[in-house]
Amino acid sequence: MTKGDKIVILFIFILSISLFFIINLTNVNSGNKYVSVQINGEEVKQITFGNSSKKTYPIKSKFGENVLEINKDKVRVIEASCPDKLDVKQGYIKNIGEIIVCVPNRLVIEIKSDKDLLDLDATIY
Repeated sequence: MTKGDKIVILFIFILSISLFFIINLTNVNSGNKYVSVQINGEEVKQITFGNSSKKTYPIKSKFGENVLEINKDKVRVIEASCPDKLDVKQGYIKNIGEIIVCVPNRLVIEIKSDKDLLDLDATIY
C-alpha cells in the first residue's frame, strides 16, 4: 500500500464520519417531531410527542387493529391483529423519517417534523 493509497483511505474515512455527524445534527435540530398515522395511504391521526411517560393509542380500521405506545420521543406498536406481527417485533422508532409498516392492516406509522429537512426526498443510512 502506497502513501497515496493511505491518504485516499484517510480522506474517505474522515468524509464518512463528517457526513454521519451532519445527518444526525439535522435530525436533532429539525423542529417539533410528531407521529403520522396513515391507513390505506390517508393520514388519519397526528400525535405530538410529549414529556409524559408511556401513553397508548388504539388504531382501529376495517383492515385490523393496532395499539401504539408513545414513550417520550419514541413510538412502537405493542399489539396488532395481523398474523406475522412484524410491526410489533420492529420495536421503537425515534428519528425523523423512520417508519413502521403493517401491510395486512395497511398501516404506516412515520415520524415527521413540522420543518422541512432541506427538502430531501429520502434519507439513506
